Amino acid sequence: MATRLGIAYLASQTPESKLAVLARARAGGRRVLMLGDGINDVPVLAGADVSAAVVEASDLVKSRADVLLLGRKLTPVVDLIDIARSTRRVIRQNLGWALAYNLTAIPIAALGYMPPWLAALGMAASSTLVMLNASRLLTRSA
Repeated sequence: MATRLGIAYLASQTPESKLAVLARARAGGRRVLMLGDGINDVPVLAGADVSAAVVEASDLVKSRADVLLLGRKLTPVVDLIDIARSTRRVIRQNLGWALAYNLTAIPIAALGYMPPWLAALGMAASSTLVMLNASRLLTRSA
């Protein structure tokens, strides 16, 4: 699965080696997703940027995980990463639109080239556009 996602992975590591890998990755500016199911995974689950555990894991492991996989398969992780990437893309689009609109419309309105009612209408339309763009995330199938 990691190869399919284009991410690095390690298996059969001791808790100490997992923490060392986590520390090296974080020091290098990388973000870490940790999948764990055993007590030996708790320290690295707690230190990872995002952590996931399977439903069969112990309560301690599940308490340290950000995401709980409800089945035995790891394929929902692919969906999780895909949704996260889509969400980041939509956030960037919305921020770009809001910045562009505000950098143009506010000075025009402040200088009196646009009546206040039109500026307010434009701001409402801009907010509606941002909301509609974000709502696309709700309709995507995972």
